[in-house]
Amino acid sequence: MLDSGLALSGAFPTLADYGDHLRMLRAWLGPIEAWLAGFDDGPQAALPPLPRRDLIDADLAHPCMAPGVVVEDAAWPCDAGAAYRWGVCYVVEGSQLGGAVLYQRLNGILAPHPLRYLRPGEEGPGPRWRQFMLALRADVSSADDIAEACRGACDAFDRILALRPASPAL
Repeated sequence: MLDSGLALSGAFPTLADYGDHLRMLRAWLGPIEAWLAGFDDGPQAALPPLPRRDLIDADLAHPCMAPGVVVEDAAWPCDAGAAYRWGVCYVVEGSQLGGAVLYQRLNGILAPHPLRYLRPGEEGPGPRWRQFMLALRADVSSADDIAEACRGACDAFDRILALRPASPAL
């Protein structure tokens, strides 16, 4: 539902579509990253942080991008347990896999924009995703923790879906 409703997934994506996509992600990721910084257990301890907001901000500042406004999403629950945060991070980390696919599709179409946020590192997102999944499986194993992680993932998806620009196709 998320991917099919994005203008970047359409037949003729534009830099304006990429800008809208980045502003949506910035609104979503800003509060998530600020929230995760308040904890030292769970997913934050498993992987080094990525400068996602910095990459988004750099892409938005590119000279060929039109200006726009980012309105950040609401704060996340400060009493959330590690399993819930694993679920939220599952969605965030998984979005990097989709970003790599978008980069392959869009890097020629939207040139000369460098698409920093979408561009995978030299190794691609696969090794980080595998490391994330191994740590998730090791840390989230009880039925209660799995249910809590699923709740976190669903909340992360619901929040980004709520931030999507309106689409006549939906």
